[in-house]
Amino acid sequence: MINFLSYLCIGVGIVFWFWGTFPLMGDRSVLFKLHSLSVADTLGSMSIIVGLLLKIPSEWPLLILALISLAIWNTVLGYVLAYCSSSDEDSHE
Repeated sequence: MINFLSYLCIGVGIVFWFWGTFPLMGDRSVLFKLHSLSVADTLGSMSIIVGLLLKIPSEWPLLILALISLAIWNTVLGYVLAYCSSSDEDSHE
């Protein structure tokens, strides 16, 4: 049962990875494309890590650290991208 759940989480993660690439081919803005890609990649990566956590519970400290790092890194990256893309030139000085 644990193996099934582990493979299911890993499979869902891979689906999220591929699902995040489809908006790249659309006619939306670059920021929308980046947002869609980063959200899908984050969810996919976290799902894969949870699958690995179920598969290899002896490595839980490193896998929990990876989950926390993914959550923090992608949140900060979103704020940096939003700041860099702001159209107000005076705010960058």
